[in-house]
Amino acid sequence: MGGFFGKFKKFFVEGLLLILVVVFVLVGAQSVRTGTSAEGLAITQKAIHRALVQCYAIEGAYPPGVDYLEENYGVQIDHDRYFVYYEAYGQNMMPDVVVAEK
Repeated sequence: MGGFFGKFKKFFVEGLLLILVVVFVLVGAQSVRTGTSAEGLAITQKAIHRALVQCYAIEGAYPPGVDYLEENYGVQIDHDRYFVYYEAYGQNMMPDVVVAEK
């Protein structure tokens, strides 16, 4: 007696469940991607800050630019992914450093 409407209801419910599962998977993947991106940004900022402090402790002066940290202190920056603003005020004042995603 269910006939056409019974089958339609069954396929509708199954289709709706499939759509919901796909949506949850896509939202979850986006959430992971966003979390990874924010984590990479924070790691880059911390690495630069640590290298600044280390450079000052060893050499008695802050470096003139980020490239100095990359060459001499092993800081690795993905320049395709991040923009680094570095403004030095003098050798004995900690520079302003801002890391942002492109």
